[in-house]
Amino acid sequence: MTTDARRPLASRKFTFFHRLASFLVKRGITPNQISVTSAFFGLFAGLAFYLAANFIDLPAYISLLLAMLFVQLRLVCNLIDGLMAVENGLKTDNGDLYNEVPDRVADSLILLGAGYGAARMLPHALELGWLATVLAVATAYIRCLGAAVKGVHIFVGPMAKPQRMFLIIIAGVGSMIELYFGFYGYSLSVALALIALGSLITCIRRLGIIARTKKAG
Repeated sequence: MTTDARRPLASRKFTFFHRLASFLVKRGITPNQISVTSAFFGLFAGLAFYLAANFIDLPAYISLLLAMLFVQLRLVCNLIDGLMAVENGLKTDNGDLYNEVPDRVADSLILLGAGYGAARMLPHALELGWLATVLAVATAYIRCLGAAVKGVHIFVGPMAKPQRMFLIIIAGVGSMIELYFGFYGYSLSVALALIALGSLITCIRRLGIIARTKKAG
């Protein structure tokens, strides 16, 4: 629990990302533009997960590699926009909107893309994709609710955004192994189920912290 709206990240200590943020600022790029770019990377990742199972013209291995790359680039954008805004003094009045809305769009597109892709072989994956998406958005809603009612930002897991994206990347690697053995969809389905379950637990934990914090206040 923290009064800082930024998620605690170990990668924020890396000099490379600070230099990259400064480089972008010097080129006239704004944090809000980077935030919007993260949503496009989410779109590309979701499409790549979908294409891996639905278009034979593009090798599935390439689609999965692209999906994992775009997920990583989305996370880099999420890190860089904060560094640009805070460390370089470029925060704007609408910065919170640009920070939150593209994030929710990216989350949804990635998880739905994974669900629709896996559903080509395992129909139940579609429901898992939607369930994971709704609960992932709910974790962010509850975090924002905590900030609104008590001024605290609650980033506890077990399935906060970094954990969700890590799991979906692992599922991408698992999907490549599946393809080698001639099947597809199981790794993504398991990942979506775990994301949904973990997100539900995260929602309950965050609500509990908000309730206790409000009572103590």
